[in-house]
Amino acid sequence: MTEPHLLFSDGVHECYIFNNLVEGQGVQANQFLIVDGRDYALIDPGGDLTYNPLALEVSKKFELKQLKYVFASHQDPDIISSLDRWLLHTDCQVITSRLWSRFLPHLASGFVNKSLQGHVFDRIIAVPDEGMKIPFGNGDISCLPAHFLHSVGNIQFYDPVSKILFSGDMGASMGNEKDALVVSDFTEHIPKMLGFHRRYMCSRKISALWANMVRKLDVEIIAPQHGPMFKGKENINLFLDWISQLECGIDLMTEQNYQLPL
Repeated sequence: MTEPHLLFSDGVHECYIFNNLVEGQGVQANQFLIVDGRDYALIDPGGDLTYNPLALEVSKKFELKQLKYVFASHQDPDIISSLDRWLLHTDCQVITSRLWSRFLPHLASGFVNKSLQGHVFDRIIAVPDEGMKIPFGNGDISCLPAHFLHSVGNIQFYDPVSKILFSGDMGASMGNEKDALVVSDFTEHIPKMLGFHRRYMCSRKISALWANMVRKLDVEIIAPQHGPMFKGKENINLFLDWISQLECGIDLMTEQNYQLPL
Protein backbone atom coordinates (compact mmCIF):
# COMPACT_ATOMS: atom_id res chain seq x y z
CA MET A 1 0.00 0.00 0.00
CA THR A 2 1.29 3.43 -0.93
CA GLU A 3 0.62 6.78 0.67
CA PRO A 4 -1.35 9.36 -1.34
CA HIS A 5 0.46 11.66 -3.75
CA LEU A 6 -0.35 15.37 -3.72
CA LEU A 7 -1.35 16.50 -7.22
CA PHE A 8 -2.22 20.11 -6.46
CA SER A 9 -2.20 22.57 -3.57
CA ASP A 10 -2.68 26.32 -3.28
CA GLY A 11 -2.84 26.29 0.50
CA VAL A 12 -6.63 25.94 0.59
CA HIS A 13 -7.52 23.63 -2.26
CA GLU A 14 -5.76 20.25 -2.57
CA CYS A 15 -6.04 17.14 -4.74
CA TYR A 16 -4.60 13.72 -3.93
CA ILE A 17 -4.30 10.43 -5.79
CA PHE A 18 -4.28 7.02 -4.10
CA ASN A 19 -3.04 4.03 -6.07
CA ASN A 20 -1.80 0.47 -5.54
CA LEU A 21 -4.23 -0.07 -2.67
CA VAL A 22 -5.34 -3.47 -3.99
CA GLU A 23 -3.43 -6.52 -2.82
CA GLY A 24 -3.47 -9.82 -4.72
CA GLN A 25 -5.10 -10.31 -8.11
CA GLY A 26 -7.73 -7.56 -8.00
CA VAL A 27 -7.67 -4.84 -10.65
CA GLN A 28 -5.70 -1.82 -9.48
CA ALA A 29 -7.46 1.51 -9.67
CA ASN A 30 -6.81 5.13 -8.79
CA GLN A 31 -8.89 6.86 -6.14
CA PHE A 32 -8.93 10.64 -5.75
CA LEU A 33 -9.51 13.06 -2.88
CA ILE A 34 -10.37 16.75 -3.35
CA VAL A 35 -10.15 19.16 -0.42
CA ASP A 36 -11.29 22.77 -0.22
CA GLY A 37 -11.15 24.30 3.24
CA ARG A 38 -13.34 22.11 5.44
CA ASP A 39 -15.01 20.33 2.52
CA TYR A 40 -13.60 17.13 1.12
CA ALA A 41 -14.80 14.57 -1.37
CA LEU A 42 -13.73 11.23 -2.84
CA ILE A 43 -13.89 10.34 -6.52
CA ASP A 44 -14.52 6.71 -7.54
CA PRO A 45 -13.55 5.18 -4.17
CA GLY A 46 -13.84 1.57 -5.31
CA GLY A 47 -15.09 -1.56 -3.60
CA ASP A 48 -14.29 -3.81 -0.67
CA LEU A 49 -10.70 -4.29 -1.88
CA THR A 50 -9.99 -0.58 -1.45
CA TYR A 51 -12.35 0.54 1.31
CA ASN A 52 -10.19 -0.33 4.34
CA PRO A 53 -6.84 1.03 3.06
CA LEU A 54 -8.50 4.11 1.55
CA ALA A 55 -10.53 4.90 4.67
CA LEU A 56 -7.40 4.44 6.78
CA GLU A 57 -5.34 6.84 4.67
CA VAL A 58 -8.09 9.46 4.49
CA SER A 59 -8.69 9.30 8.25
CA LYS A 60 -5.04 10.19 8.86
CA LYS A 61 -5.74 13.66 7.48
CA PHE A 62 -9.46 14.22 8.02
CA GLU A 63 -12.38 13.28 10.23
CA LEU A 64 -13.92 10.47 8.19
CA LYS A 65 -17.44 11.18 9.42
CA GLN A 66 -17.30 14.65 7.85
CA LEU A 67 -16.79 13.42 4.27
CA LYS A 68 -19.11 15.63 2.18
CA TYR A 69 -19.36 13.82 -1.16
CA VAL A 70 -18.59 10.57 -2.89
CA PHE A 71 -18.50 11.09 -6.66
CA ALA A 72 -19.18 7.95 -8.74
CA SER A 73 -18.56 8.17 -12.47
CA HIS A 74 -20.56 5.00 -13.15
CA GLN A 75 -21.80 1.79 -11.52
CA ASP A 76 -18.90 -0.67 -11.86
CA PRO A 77 -17.73 -2.61 -8.75
CA ASP A 78 -14.27 -1.02 -8.83
CA ILE A 79 -15.98 2.38 -8.80
CA ILE A 80 -18.62 2.29 -6.08
CA SER A 81 -19.38 -1.18 -4.68
CA SER A 82 -18.19 0.01 -1.25
CA LEU A 83 -21.16 2.41 -1.20
CA ASP A 84 -22.83 0.88 1.86
CA ARG A 85 -19.70 1.34 3.98
CA TRP A 86 -19.27 4.99 3.03
CA LEU A 87 -22.93 5.62 3.83
CA LEU A 88 -22.54 3.90 7.19
CA HIS A 89 -19.29 5.48 8.36
CA THR A 90 -19.64 9.00 6.92
CA ASP A 91 -22.30 11.66 6.38
CA CYS A 92 -21.59 11.86 2.66
CA GLN A 93 -23.93 12.39 -0.23
CA VAL A 94 -23.32 10.35 -3.38
CA ILE A 95 -23.09 12.06 -6.77
CA THR A 96 -23.81 9.81 -9.75
CA SER A 97 -25.61 9.69 -13.09
CA ARG A 98 -29.39 9.87 -12.90
CA LEU A 99 -29.49 6.59 -14.80
CA TRP A 100 -27.50 4.76 -12.13
CA SER A 101 -29.03 6.57 -9.15
CA ARG A 102 -31.97 4.15 -9.33
CA PHE A 103 -29.67 1.12 -9.23
CA LEU A 104 -27.05 2.06 -6.63
CA PRO A 105 -29.44 1.26 -3.74
CA HIS A 106 -28.91 -2.41 -4.68
CA LEU A 107 -25.41 -1.91 -3.21
CA ALA A 108 -26.80 -0.47 0.02
CA SER A 109 -29.82 -2.57 0.96
CA GLY A 110 -29.40 -1.68 4.63
CA PHE A 111 -30.29 1.92 3.79
CA VAL A 112 -33.41 1.27 1.72
CA ASN A 113 -35.50 1.37 4.87
CA LYS A 114 -34.79 4.63 6.67
CA SER A 115 -32.00 4.18 9.23
CA LEU A 116 -30.08 6.41 11.62
CA GLN A 117 -27.88 7.38 8.66
CA GLY A 118 -30.92 8.25 6.52
CA HIS A 119 -32.65 6.70 3.53
CA VAL A 120 -30.28 5.91 0.66
CA PHE A 121 -32.41 7.82 -1.86
CA ASP A 122 -32.13 10.95 0.30
CA ARG A 123 -28.35 10.76 0.10
CA ILE A 124 -27.96 10.38 -3.68
CA ILE A 125 -27.73 13.41 -5.95
CA ALA A 126 -28.74 12.32 -9.46
CA VAL A 127 -26.89 14.12 -12.26
CA PRO A 128 -29.01 14.73 -15.40
CA ASP A 129 -27.75 13.74 -18.83
CA GLU A 130 -26.63 17.29 -19.59
CA GLY A 131 -24.42 17.40 -16.45
CA MET A 132 -24.47 19.89 -13.59
CA LYS A 133 -22.28 21.77 -11.12
CA ILE A 134 -21.99 20.68 -7.48
CA PRO A 135 -21.15 23.39 -4.89
CA PHE A 136 -17.88 22.56 -3.20
CA GLY A 137 -15.72 24.70 -0.94
CA ASN A 138 -15.46 28.20 -2.38
CA GLY A 139 -16.48 27.03 -5.83
CA ASP A 140 -17.89 23.96 -7.50
CA ILE A 141 -17.09 20.67 -9.22
CA SER A 142 -18.44 20.19 -12.75
CA CYS A 143 -20.13 16.87 -13.56
CA LEU A 144 -19.61 16.40 -17.30
CA PRO A 145 -21.59 14.17 -19.66
CA ALA A 146 -19.51 11.20 -20.82
CA HIS A 147 -22.23 8.89 -22.11
CA PHE A 148 -21.10 5.47 -23.43
CA LEU A 149 -17.48 6.03 -22.30
CA HIS A 150 -17.73 3.23 -21.35
CA SER A 151 -20.95 3.05 -19.37
CA VAL A 152 -24.30 4.07 -20.83
CA GLY A 153 -24.72 6.32 -17.80
CA ASN A 154 -21.30 7.86 -17.37
CA ILE A 155 -20.11 11.18 -15.97
CA GLN A 156 -16.71 12.73 -15.40
CA PHE A 157 -15.60 15.37 -12.94
CA TYR A 158 -13.72 18.60 -13.62
CA ASP A 159 -12.12 20.64 -10.86
CA PRO A 160 -11.64 24.19 -12.16
CA VAL A 161 -9.23 25.16 -9.37
CA SER A 162 -6.65 22.42 -9.96
CA LYS A 163 -7.66 22.15 -13.65
CA ILE A 164 -7.81 18.36 -13.29
CA LEU A 165 -10.28 16.30 -15.32
CA PHE A 166 -11.08 13.06 -13.49
CA SER A 167 -11.91 11.02 -16.58
CA GLY A 168 -12.97 7.63 -15.25
CA ASP A 169 -12.12 4.90 -17.77
CA MET A 170 -11.31 7.32 -20.57
CA GLY A 171 -7.51 7.36 -20.84
CA ALA A 172 -7.14 4.24 -18.71
CA SER A 173 -4.31 1.78 -19.23
CA MET A 174 -3.55 -1.65 -17.85
CA GLY A 175 -0.46 -3.56 -16.83
CA ASN A 176 1.56 -0.56 -15.70
CA GLU A 177 0.45 -0.11 -12.09
CA LYS A 178 4.06 0.18 -10.92
CA ASP A 179 4.96 2.80 -13.52
CA ALA A 180 5.30 6.51 -12.88
CA LEU A 181 2.20 8.50 -12.04
CA VAL A 182 2.46 10.56 -15.26
CA VAL A 183 2.81 9.46 -18.88
CA SER A 184 6.29 10.50 -20.03
CA ASP A 185 6.30 9.13 -23.59
CA PHE A 186 2.89 9.11 -25.25
CA THR A 187 3.92 6.91 -28.20
CA GLU A 188 5.32 4.23 -25.90
CA HIS A 189 2.17 4.43 -23.78
CA ILE A 190 -0.28 3.72 -26.62
CA PRO A 191 0.01 -0.12 -26.50
CA LYS A 192 -1.00 -0.03 -22.83
CA MET A 193 -4.23 1.81 -23.72
CA LEU A 194 -5.08 0.32 -27.10
CA GLY A 195 -6.84 -2.93 -26.20
CA PHE A 196 -8.75 -1.35 -23.34
CA HIS A 197 -10.14 1.52 -25.41
CA ARG A 198 -10.99 -0.66 -28.38
CA ARG A 199 -13.04 -2.88 -26.10
CA TYR A 200 -14.59 -0.45 -23.63
CA MET A 201 -15.24 2.75 -25.60
CA CYS A 202 -18.39 2.89 -27.70
CA SER A 203 -17.24 4.30 -31.02
CA ARG A 204 -14.94 6.79 -32.69
CA LYS A 205 -17.88 9.19 -33.09
CA ILE A 206 -18.60 9.26 -29.35
CA SER A 207 -14.91 9.59 -28.44
CA ALA A 208 -14.50 12.51 -30.86
CA LEU A 209 -17.55 14.30 -29.45
CA TRP A 210 -16.11 13.88 -25.96
CA ALA A 211 -12.68 15.16 -27.05
CA ASN A 212 -14.24 18.24 -28.62
CA MET A 213 -15.97 19.01 -25.31
CA VAL A 214 -12.74 18.59 -23.33
CA ARG A 215 -10.86 20.94 -25.67
CA LYS A 216 -13.17 23.72 -24.45
CA LEU A 217 -11.91 23.28 -20.88
CA ASP A 218 -8.70 24.57 -19.34
CA VAL A 219 -7.20 21.18 -18.41
CA GLU A 220 -3.74 20.66 -16.97
CA ILE A 221 -4.15 16.99 -16.01
CA ILE A 222 -6.35 14.18 -17.26
CA ALA A 223 -6.51 11.65 -14.43
CA PRO A 224 -8.05 8.29 -15.40
CA GLN A 225 -9.20 5.59 -13.01
CA HIS A 226 -6.51 3.14 -14.14
CA GLY A 227 -2.86 3.82 -14.91
CA PRO A 228 -0.82 7.03 -15.16
CA MET A 229 -2.13 10.52 -15.86
CA PHE A 230 -1.68 12.86 -18.82
CA LYS A 231 -0.08 16.09 -17.66
CA GLY A 232 0.56 19.23 -19.68
CA LYS A 233 -1.07 20.56 -22.83
CA GLU A 234 1.15 18.57 -25.21
CA ASN A 235 0.36 15.14 -23.76
CA ILE A 236 -3.31 16.02 -23.31
CA ASN A 237 -3.62 17.12 -26.94
CA LEU A 238 -1.82 13.99 -28.13
CA PHE A 239 -4.31 11.86 -26.24
CA LEU A 240 -7.34 13.80 -27.48
CA ASP A 241 -6.11 13.55 -31.07
CA TRP A 242 -5.44 9.82 -30.68
CA ILE A 243 -8.78 8.90 -29.15
CA SER A 244 -10.66 11.03 -31.70
CA GLN A 245 -9.30 8.85 -34.51
CA LEU A 246 -9.42 5.43 -32.83
CA GLU A 247 -11.89 2.90 -34.18
CA CYS A 248 -13.36 1.12 -31.20
CA GLY A 249 -16.45 -0.58 -29.84
CA ILE A 250 -19.20 -0.87 -32.44
CA ASP A 251 -16.83 0.37 -35.16
CA LEU A 252 -15.08 -3.01 -34.96
CA MET A 253 -18.15 -5.25 -34.83
CA THR A 254 -19.11 -7.43 -37.82
CA GLU A 255 -21.39 -10.39 -38.43
CA GLN A 256 -18.51 -12.63 -37.34
CA ASN A 257 -18.91 -11.33 -33.79
CA TYR A 258 -22.51 -12.57 -33.66
CA GLN A 259 -22.35 -16.25 -34.49
CA LEU A 260 -24.03 -19.10 -32.69
CA PRO A 261 -21.52 -21.06 -30.58
CA LEU A 262 -20.53 -24.48 -31.93
